[in-house]
Amino acid sequence: MATMVSTAVLKAVPLFSSFPEDQLRMLAMVVARKSIPRSTTVMAGGDPTDSLYIVISGRLKVMMSDAEGKEVILTILGPGEFFGEMGLIDDEPRSASVVAIEACELLYVSKRDFKKCLAENFDMAMAVMRGLVRRLREADRKIGSLALLDVYGRVARLLLDMSETVGGEKIVTKRLPKQDIAKMIGASREMVSRVMKDLQMGGYIEMRGSNIVLRDSIILPE
Repeated sequence: MATMVSTAVLKAVPLFSSFPEDQLRMLAMVVARKSIPRSTTVMAGGDPTDSLYIVISGRLKVMMSDAEGKEVILTILGPGEFFGEMGLIDDEPRSASVVAIEACELLYVSKRDFKKCLAENFDMAMAVMRGLVRRLREADRKIGSLALLDVYGRVARLLLDMSETVGGEKIVTKRLPKQDIAKMIGASREMVSRVMKDLQMGGYIEMRGSNIVLRDSIILPE
């Protein structure tokens, strides 16, 4: 069920952080908020494009699947990130599906209001373009990893990309099931399990509960 959004919530969203208060008040009239249960499909590939979504809390996976149900996870989205903008710009159907991997809070804005905001706010237009460029760079990097790195290198690259610096250490703090890792790097779950065990035995990673601590020796050359 959708609910209204306060200007304070909008101000905390990176995409809208540069908006002056009067624009935030106008935006609050066209942006809605809703809760998404775990495992809910927010949008499916091939659907008509109607809204831009912004993640307030929780995580979602962007994925594609074939007729046999084989899945590939393109990326995982978290708070502050947005999705659905490509189809709003080129008027094409959704190119991928987005599924909540945990309970989420989302903001959404219609296609018409999104285009109006872009036309009236240069900073927002630049933020959307930076987001598109970032995803293109990530796609190029992933293609390069698939072509040039073995499974060990792909797992290491993914762990580095998913990590954040905590107390001077690189740590993957978000739960990352081996099945999801496999779907993100184009390998089997069994192979990922073997690689993770080898990385741990070799001192490249350390498991601390659900966290994965990365040692300096795992750093890959750029």
